[in-house]
Amino acid sequence: MHEYSIVQALIEQCEDHVRENDAIKVTKVVIKIGKMSGVEPHLLETAFETFKENGVCDGAAFIMNIQPLTIECNKCSLTTELTDIYYRCPECESLDVKVIDGEDMYLMQLELE
Repeated sequence: MHEYSIVQALIEQCEDHVRENDAIKVTKVVIKIGKMSGVEPHLLETAFETFKENGVCDGAAFIMNIQPLTIECNKCSLTTELTDIYYRCPECESLDVKVIDGEDMYLMQLELE
């Protein structure tokens, strides 16, 4: 499961922010996960709950915002947030689209104490 390595990197980022801001601990972690990021939210949450113990994130709330796939059609310029995963413009049916959002994972917010 690559979720474990993702969480280890996330906790390292949290530790860096704690040091840089002369904080004591992290009280809340907010991340954005794209629907097509390849990250399994349930496994990520389980990994975070496991790895946060006895560290700067111990007791921190973990909030995941799932970002749907958003595409822009290169033919008709329509920007669409898709509920189903397909890379086709729902307006003109063109396959010539670019992904605007929904394929990445980002650390959006940390609350430090």
